[in-house]
Amino acid sequence: LWRVMTCGRRSGDRKRQVILLILCVCVCQSGAETLRYSLPEEMERDSFVANIAKDLGVPLSQLAARKARVVSEGNEQLFRLNQNTGVLTAKESLDREEICPQSDTCTLVFKIFFENPLQLIRGEVEVRDVNDNSPVFPEKEMVLEILETASPGSRFPLESAQDKDVGINGLQNYSLGPNPHFSLALGTGKDGIKYVELVLQRQLDREEQGELNLLLTATDGGSPPRSGTAQVRIVVLDANDNIPVFERETYEVRLAENSPLEQLVVRVTAVDPDEGSNGEVRYSFTQTSERSRQLFQLNPATGEIRVAGKLDFEEAKSHKMVVKATDGGELSGHCKVQVEVLDVNDNAPEITLTSLSASIPEDAPPRTAVALFSVRDRDSGDNGRTECSIDGDLPFSLTPTFDNYYELRTSAALDRERTAEYNITITATDWGRKRLSSQETIFVQISDVNDNPPEFTQEVYTMSVTENNSPMLRIGSMRATDADTGINARVNYALVRQEGREQPEVSVNAENGDVYILRPLDYEKVPAFEVTVRAADGGSPPLSAQAVLHIVVRDENDNAPVLLHPAPDSSAAGELVPRWAPSGYLVAKVVAVDADAGQNAWLSYELAKATEPGLFRVGLHSGEVRTARAVTERDAARQRLVVLVRDRGQPPRSATATLAVALVDDFSDAFHQLGQDPASGQQLQMAEEEMLTTYLIASLCCVSSLFLLSVLVLTANALCKARVRAELPPPSPSCYADGDFASDGMGVGSTGTLSPAYRYEMCLTSGSGRSEFQFLRPIL
Repeated sequence: LWRVMTCGRRSGDRKRQVILLILCVCVCQSGAETLRYSLPEEMERDSFVANIAKDLGVPLSQLAARKARVVSEGNEQLFRLNQNTGVLTAKESLDREEICPQSDTCTLVFKIFFENPLQLIRGEVEVRDVNDNSPVFPEKEMVLEILETASPGSRFPLESAQDKDVGINGLQNYSLGPNPHFSLALGTGKDGIKYVELVLQRQLDREEQGELNLLLTATDGGSPPRSGTAQVRIVVLDANDNIPVFERETYEVRLAENSPLEQLVVRVTAVDPDEGSNGEVRYSFTQTSERSRQLFQLNPATGEIRVAGKLDFEEAKSHKMVVKATDGGELSGHCKVQVEVLDVNDNAPEITLTSLSASIPEDAPPRTAVALFSVRDRDSGDNGRTECSIDGDLPFSLTPTFDNYYELRTSAALDRERTAEYNITITATDWGRKRLSSQETIFVQISDVNDNPPEFTQEVYTMSVTENNSPMLRIGSMRATDADTGINARVNYALVRQEGREQPEVSVNAENGDVYILRPLDYEKVPAFEVTVRAADGGSPPLSAQAVLHIVVRDENDNAPVLLHPAPDSSAAGELVPRWAPSGYLVAKVVAVDADAGQNAWLSYELAKATEPGLFRVGLHSGEVRTARAVTERDAARQRLVVLVRDRGQPPRSATATLAVALVDDFSDAFHQLGQDPASGQQLQMAEEEMLTTYLIASLCCVSSLFLLSVLVLTANALCKARVRAELPPPSPSCYADGDFASDGMGVGSTGTLSPAYRYEMCLTSGSGRSEFQFLRPIL
């Protein structure tokens, strides 16, 4: 610089060049000033990073005065600067594997911004790796099929373990469980990834051992080290001495991330010199991640690999796949396919559902969480800033939580009976100049709550049935509906049992509410009755409703008229009529009843037969038998009348009453007149027989009354003696002869009415308190 300035004295142009050079050097020095720090991952939030004021040599008073603040690159602010202390801290716990998943080194860039005067200082924080991840194999069990003719030294690639840590904390070594046939060979590829191969040390013999199980262990270099294991199952195959061989060991392809579906990526080719099925090659992926299998499709016959999914540079910058070519003898060869994804700016916001309640109860209170989702835009700046909204007027709202997470909550009361399900469309839009947006539809089903009881279509059901019905007769149906669904709407019907009442003659089907009459009904016993039916749903607890079932029994003409007077069992009723009786004289009244109802019980009376039809008449509705004219001397002293009683049913039923009428001059010689009937000797004999029967009945009643009275007296006497004996010590069994009863005044021995050849014995058992009588036991 001094030489340049010396040369600049000779020329003014030289001076201007020197001044410009000095200014450029100063600007470059101010822009090159960078603060570098280091911080281990997984530190707690608000962990100390550095003392910015001390490192910059700026007094604490100037931090606030110059409005110093920290600005991180990207949308997320990872650091916080305290203007009072000058300390830089981490806002959240930093996870290196999440922040830098594709890089071995993880450096976070920030800037310290000062105002008054304006100054911008660049800073870097290196997030150091911590051994917090164990090696993990893609599959817990790997199956290798190896020919028994494979020569020692043959190598077989195995699935590599993955360790999210880097450096010494990353995957370092593999080990194999002790076995007599195989060892491990470790290597490192061009990309620095360690791979492992199984080396055959001793030739296999399928007939000796057809399958081997080995334990493969992957270990990292952390302290303490972490490890992961996988089972390697070796299936020994019979001879097939040629394996498919690929043209190239590694295929490298570059592909844009907006490549359309079905676009050809590469075609791999393997040749097998065998013939027949052993030479037919089939291609398949192996040692390939599930994500790569979703993005690329391999034709098993041609070996063509085509795009099968949407590539995303921000998700993965490259994809590594291993293609296995297998012949008909199950021998296989392998090649690697490496696809480098080229970046294209085509990212719209992404909505990711973290949790979703597919069904919420209808009684859920407002502010109930339904779903949790995050919105992510892999672009930067305004193109990466997003906002969310719900389409339509729905009882849901969005609530931001933390970072880019949102909660979908209910904003009003729900009613499944009004709306059973919702399709909620969430729209996420970025703030770019050409705004890109994406939508996510969430289907939310409102589950039923048993909040509606069953409802009968009627409060009172009236059904009728004709008496003498057949058993299990269906007479109608009761219906109740429930606005709920599922088991809460499954209605069961049942009769309400009432204490102190007999079992009803009706039954209700529990499933469909059909009403059945269990047994034949009798209108004369029960003309109508009511039962209460309960309809209960299947909820827990169940809700129910009740309705009244009123059953009316319709009458049938199943009862004939019953005569009350004269009695139907009497041969003929005797009535006395004086010969001076005028017309209309009341002779007798026929009384009948019918247990039916309505016109089935309307009775009419008529004179069916009479000795002199013109002498008497019968009231049609009253049943009164009266003289139709005055009695004369020419009329026979004995008259016989037959009265027909008939109801009005269809068909009608009837009964007859027979009246015997005696025409007398004086009531004192009534019996004499009845006995001097010249018209019929047979009627006189019947009258005498009836009189004799009356005497016999009167005598039998008197004898029966005396017998019952004697039995009551003897029973009372026996009970009194039993009570007295119960208070005394139990006597020994004893028998009493007839002489013992003489003192009691009974006279059973010789003064009784039976023959003296029969004597009776009574034995009392000890402690029984009662007598046992043995009758008709002769003592000869």
